[in-house]
Amino acid sequence: MSYPRAIFFFLLAFFAVETAIAQTADPTPVKVTSPNGQIVFTLTSGAMPDGSADRVTTESPASVTLHYAVQFRGKDLIDASKLGLVIEGQAPLGTGMHKTGEQTGSVDQTYTIPVGKTSTVRDHYNGVRADYQDASGRKLSFEVRVFDDGAAFRYVVPDQPSLKKVRIAHELTQFTYAKDATTYPLVLNGFRSSWEDEYQQRQASGLHKDWVIGLPLLAEEPGIGWLAITEANIDNYSGMYLRKGAGRFDVRAELSPRLDDPNVAVETATPFTTPWRVLMIGDEPGRLVESNIVLNLNPPSKIADTSWIKAGKSAWDWWSGQAAPSVSFKTGMNTATMKHYIDFASDSGFTYMLIDAGWAVADRSGPQDYAALADITKVTPEVDMPELLRFAKEKNVKIWLWSHWTSVDKYIDQAFPLFEKWGVAGVKIDFMDRDDQWMVGFYHHVVETAAAHHLMIDFHGAYKPDGLRRTYPNLITREGVMGKEYLKWSARTNPLHNTTLPFTRMLAGPMDYTPGAFGNSNRENFVPRNFMPMGLGTRAHEMALFVVIESPLQMVSDYPERYQGQKEFDFIKRVPATWDEVRVVTGRPMENITLARRSGDDWYVGSLTNWDERSVKVPLSFLGPGQYEAEIYSDAPDAVTEATHTSLQKQAVDKTTVLDVHMVSGGGNAIWIRPAAAH
Repeated sequence: MSYPRAIFFFLLAFFAVETAIAQTADPTPVKVTSPNGQIVFTLTSGAMPDGSADRVTTESPASVTLHYAVQFRGKDLIDASKLGLVIEGQAPLGTGMHKTGEQTGSVDQTYTIPVGKTSTVRDHYNGVRADYQDASGRKLSFEVRVFDDGAAFRYVVPDQPSLKKVRIAHELTQFTYAKDATTYPLVLNGFRSSWEDEYQQRQASGLHKDWVIGLPLLAEEPGIGWLAITEANIDNYSGMYLRKGAGRFDVRAELSPRLDDPNVAVETATPFTTPWRVLMIGDEPGRLVESNIVLNLNPPSKIADTSWIKAGKSAWDWWSGQAAPSVSFKTGMNTATMKHYIDFASDSGFTYMLIDAGWAVADRSGPQDYAALADITKVTPEVDMPELLRFAKEKNVKIWLWSHWTSVDKYIDQAFPLFEKWGVAGVKIDFMDRDDQWMVGFYHHVVETAAAHHLMIDFHGAYKPDGLRRTYPNLITREGVMGKEYLKWSARTNPLHNTTLPFTRMLAGPMDYTPGAFGNSNRENFVPRNFMPMGLGTRAHEMALFVVIESPLQMVSDYPERYQGQKEFDFIKRVPATWDEVRVVTGRPMENITLARRSGDDWYVGSLTNWDERSVKVPLSFLGPGQYEAEIYSDAPDAVTEATHTSLQKQAVDKTTVLDVHMVSGGGNAIWIRPAAAH
């Protein structure tokens, strides 16, 4: 058979392209299934399928790209989503690649952690490492782990002649929802922020292209499931954000740029590994709250003896404006005021007292004296630190100290050994407000140095948790959330916000939200004020926060006199700050939550509602066998107008009991359940 000359050359070119694609694309994708079989992660090297945002219409080797998809319970959850790294001066790493090897494995192990939402953690997954290479010989490996509660993947770039020093401009990583998901984004003001804002509710198709969205990003795909995108094990890398992608339902990764070169996010050398890109997955949003997947994706603890790492509640002078109406001396950052708060902590059985800004020597003449560079090895004359430390020890209370991060950066080598000598328990470090590669390194340096000197760390002005606390469990909590402090100048941290946080920010890890307001108010009577601030929502709502919000360092934020003679303070004194087990009974973001936590044989249950009056059924099926007694703090009948009023009742219960919990607008409910034989 003969062909016209033009057709001959066309067919020759066609077969050449087809041969190149055959050499590059994989005939079979890599599939990893969760241990329970409900989550399937598929990794493919080939042309993006029809309907995807990055569908390439020209058949060429360049159209072959790494992409992945995720199914949950037999339904598409994440459609084909592109993968790859954009490296300065090179073609994107991830296109035109073929698979050269594949290693599978599985892990099922249990480990303990000194403080957290569960005392033991099961790490159970199926995994794969797939190796790829492009026509120029560049290599890229891709690691996947699929758990029963989610999936995670990361890039591994091995040492190779063509890649030594690497400057990563950005990632090509996409997350394409299978349908128009309802998302709950935290929209941030660029890459330098304290992560302090309200969460919104938007359809994926309605996300704005110029938004910088912080992690975790929660989403619901109705009829399919809930998922949250976040990251784990950020090390020698920059933090990841999300932006709206080119497709209708997709978002894409955006890395925090370096300060010294905004066109580059990461400078490193091969071999290197990126952080894990995490998909938390469940049939209900509460399953995500219960998950420990972020912890599991971090290396084991580097601290052999963790006996000095202790959870506990803390008195705190800053939120109340150092109020102490029962004393005759002038209050402020001085020895007498701090002793007053230490006394309160001791009398209440609290483990800690946090001494906030102003104790160290600094030039505070500027407009932002809190940001003044302080010599944290020297104490201001108004504070007799040796006497405070002696007094606290006598009262069986440990001291935490606050510091601006710039002061820690300058004086860490002198200050941390000194703090250890003083017997300080930990350091609250503030105002980092960024997560570029350098700042991520600062976090690691701080927790490692602190561990060497038996100091715990609480990061404020911080980016979201990434599970570093598994490797360095002395990092017991952090902020990275719009917390109670905002009530001093606004009405922003309200019951709507409180019912959103457990399903959004708290998915990443503990958050120092600083509850404890006992000057409770409804919306009509609330006034923001710096001194003796008010709480927004009912007292029962505020009590429930101590159960719902996870933080092994839990502030009791109001001034001592506010709690005197209040029956509800008995619950605050009793509720633990670390737990053995957690169960989310019911709830939806921005609406309500009922959450139960176990400590030993006792259970604590916290319920919150937004501004809607609400009744919920609370089955106690999580209880063990036998009889229990419940102490139930409910919104009083008049709590909608008198927000400080609660009703207390005791009730015999067992695992068959279903409680009827009624909450007024902005209300809540707090329950302590103990075995009946315990008293």
